[in-house]
Amino acid sequence: MEGMMKVAIMTDIQKMDFEERPIPQPKDDEVLVKLDYVGICGSDLHYYETGAIGDYVVKPPFVLGHEPGGVVVEVGREVKHLQVGDRVALEPGKTCGQCEFCKEGKYNLCPDVVFFATPPVDGVFQEYVAHEANLCFKLPDNVSTLEGALIEPLAVGMHATELSNAKVGETAIVLGSGCIGLCTIMSLKARGVSEIYVADVMDKRLEKALEVGATRVFNSKRESIEEFAKTLPGGGADQVYECAGNRITTLQTCRLIKRAGKVTLVGVSPEPVLELDIATLNAMEGTIYSVYRYRNLWPKAIAAVSSGLIPVRSIVSHEFDFKDCIEAIEYSLNHKDEVIKAAVKFQ
Repeated sequence: MEGMMKVAIMTDIQKMDFEERPIPQPKDDEVLVKLDYVGICGSDLHYYETGAIGDYVVKPPFVLGHEPGGVVVEVGREVKHLQVGDRVALEPGKTCGQCEFCKEGKYNLCPDVVFFATPPVDGVFQEYVAHEANLCFKLPDNVSTLEGALIEPLAVGMHATELSNAKVGETAIVLGSGCIGLCTIMSLKARGVSEIYVADVMDKRLEKALEVGATRVFNSKRESIEEFAKTLPGGGADQVYECAGNRITTLQTCRLIKRAGKVTLVGVSPEPVLELDIATLNAMEGTIYSVYRYRNLWPKAIAAVSSGLIPVRSIVSHEFDFKDCIEAIEYSLNHKDEVIKAAVKFQ
């Protein structure tokens, strides 16, 4: 497809603008996707606000966005499983396929991954993207392209609960009920975890946590999740998930599990956490898992949404037209107490 497309670009820290760029041409093993929706992730907001996450530093011009869903409009000549008109969810990371991690199926740990909106790789706040066809997953008729865009954050929550092997009948505490916390709650519920307790400092997010499956919620400004955890059988939860990406909640985790319990670090604290209570963890014979994105989950996640097992659409609180993309980023950054999950709509 020839022509130009509109792209939202980050021109500097906390500055964005639109420009015209040529529509990308798909390679033989790629498809060209016209985007319908792109979710706004916390990492997009962090790059926009500060210009960096850890060692990844934005060098403008830079395109944000890595949660895409859309429609195939052109197919490379080697592609057999997709055709024009297919609605797809895109997995945003292309890996090398040759390193030990890729060959073991742990491709999320590939050191040479090329990932949307991770500097220096541009993201997808643009009208079209060419992407490897094997990373584009066809959506069933009853799954919308908005839900397709939400498969990416859902896969994070699913990976966290698979990694920690959450089981039927277990109890879990989730710290943080933003998008990833909510996806973790829904994933736990789908795995049959019977009691899910959620702590946050924002009432609107806690209300949504109850809506998607939390047993009880705690506003940490008013209630102590640590005191509550002591009242659980065994003096703590089987599973604890840190989803806030916060130093304070990370430090809480080891004090919330029962003996032989599991801590899963899903969020990433921007501050170093040097005082983690390893002595308590040792005494409990607890286990810590760390989560890095996801692997092998798009078909499972799509099936879970299609079946109604995971109501991922319910976490979207705000939609913005693409022409208002800059406003969408600003609003999401400055109204975190109101915005649970925002998505940019291209049509």
